[in-house]
Parts: sequence; structure tokens; C-alpha cells
Amino acid sequence: MKTQINLIDGVAFKAISGSGHSLIMDGAPENGGKNLGARPMELLLMGLGGCSAYDVVTILHKSRQDVTDLALHIEAKRAETDPKVFTSIHLLFKITGHNLKKNIVERAINLSAEKYCSASIMLGKSARITHDYEIHSSSDSK
Repeated sequence: MKTQINLIDGVAFKAISGSGHSLIMDGAPENGGKNLGARPMELLLMGLGGCSAYDVVTILHKSRQDVTDLALHIEAKRAETDPKVFTSIHLLFKITGHNLKKNIVERAINLSAEKYCSASIMLGKSARITHDYEIHSSSDSK
């Protein structure tokens, strides 16, 4: 896996993934940035979220659960001194579908957290990661 980072201006950078996708990162205005993109630490949380959400949806589909939507809300706290690593991260999965089974949803989240999501397992080396979930029923009119 590879990526390339190019300076745009000030402390703004363009990141180009090995698969050819790009995004802009920038620092906060109080740190010399112009708010042109997400902060690098925000991207770590986004990566964790994407990894976890992907796993959970894939596991639920393989378990024949009829998932129609998933929203994942993540909140994190960082150390106050450098390096300001994440010290705690909480993931709240809001899963919507038809006749979703609680035990299968719990299993999917646990499998992602403990076995499949490399981002979660890696960040878990420095942060306490917790999970919660809500199950919502899809309306038949959708």
C-alpha cells in the first residue's frame, strides 16, 4: 500500500492514494491552516469509521440480515500533551433494516472490533475503544 503527500500551500496538503484517489488535508486556522480540508487526525477517525462500517455491513449481509442503512457516529478524546494520541474512542452504530436480530448485530460489531478492522485494532493499542449500537426498523414505504 502506498500514498503520496504533496504540499499545496501553508500547511495544506493533497494526499493521493495508491488507488488514485485524492483528498485535501489542512491544519486548523489557529495553527496556520486555511481550513481547506480535514485535519489528519480526523482522517484517522474517518478511516476507522469506514473500516468498521464496511465490516459490520458485510458481516450482516453474509448473515442474511436485511440492512437498509447504517450511520456510524464516532467521538474521540486526545491526550492534552504531545504526541496528542487518541486516548478514548466511542463508536455508535445506528443500524436500520428489516427484522434485524440483536445477537447478530452484536456479533458483527464484535467481530469487526476484535478480528477484522485493522484500523480499530491498531488504534486500540493506544486508545480505549468502546462500541454501542441502536437498531431501527425500516418502514415498508421506503
